[in-house]
Amino acid sequence: MKWMDEDVGMHYEGMCIRPPSEANSILLQATVGCSHNKCTFCGSYKDKRFRIKDNDIILSDILFASRYMQHKKRLFIMDGDALIIPYHRLTWIFDKIKEHLPWVTRVGIYANTKGIRMKSQEELIRLREMGLGIIYMGVETGDDQTLEAIRKGANAQRMLDMGNKVKQAGIKLSVTVLLGIAGKERSLIHAKATGKLLSAIDPDYVGALTLMIMPGTPLANDLSAGRFELPDNYGLLMELREMIASTNLSRGLFFSNHASNYLPVKIRYPEGKEQALHLIDMAIQGKVGLRPEWMRAL
Repeated sequence: MKWMDEDVGMHYEGMCIRPPSEANSILLQATVGCSHNKCTFCGSYKDKRFRIKDNDIILSDILFASRYMQHKKRLFIMDGDALIIPYHRLTWIFDKIKEHLPWVTRVGIYANTKGIRMKSQEELIRLREMGLGIIYMGVETGDDQTLEAIRKGANAQRMLDMGNKVKQAGIKLSVTVLLGIAGKERSLIHAKATGKLLSAIDPDYVGALTLMIMPGTPLANDLSAGRFELPDNYGLLMELREMIASTNLSRGLFFSNHASNYLPVKIRYPEGKEQALHLIDMAIQGKVGLRPEWMRAL
């Protein structure tokens, strides 16, 4: 391993994306881009060819954090699906985090179903013992027809199996779903199927985002050609209502407070479900204001 000066700063490349809950975390970019990078709605990593960074770069960033980020108690490993990193290299990264950042109490990571499937149950448990406290998995929808259309690379059963695998390893699971991703025609079908899938996975956290069309993506082309139609504000509220009504979590949190959403909602299941449905009903009736378009963002 060649020596690098850890005082040059963190070696970030391109747009770096992290979950809202990791806003105050050390952001360690161990991979560049997304190993799948085929989802029709996502343009986040189109400018990057996927690769795993060299160990010397990763160590340099860890050493920089050890000097200048001692006040940060959590760390998040980027980019899009960093759990795809082979197990032996991941354990090396976790060893270096433990050695140089002993105050870090939780490590989070993005994962797709392929990355989870590539790790044995014993390996996931070992990663949890080394500090992996939460995995973020993009589900998007529980509707198989929509999953195929958006080229997600997994069906609902695979999502369920991999979500259960994470939970059985004792790692917290946060999943994201996308309002509007099925278009106007399958909106409520998508909402109900997603609620059913979320109930079966029973994750610790659900984050519902609203689809925002990114220029240059296949979905943007479909929209321009009239092959895809987004639900309007009323349709999105109805979709959110159906999804929440169809979702039953044992004790999870459901958020739709991302900047992309028109109606911020935070639900602690099971006790908060009915109050949230009432709030949505009030919004549908025009008695609760929605976030203005100019305030929405990815």
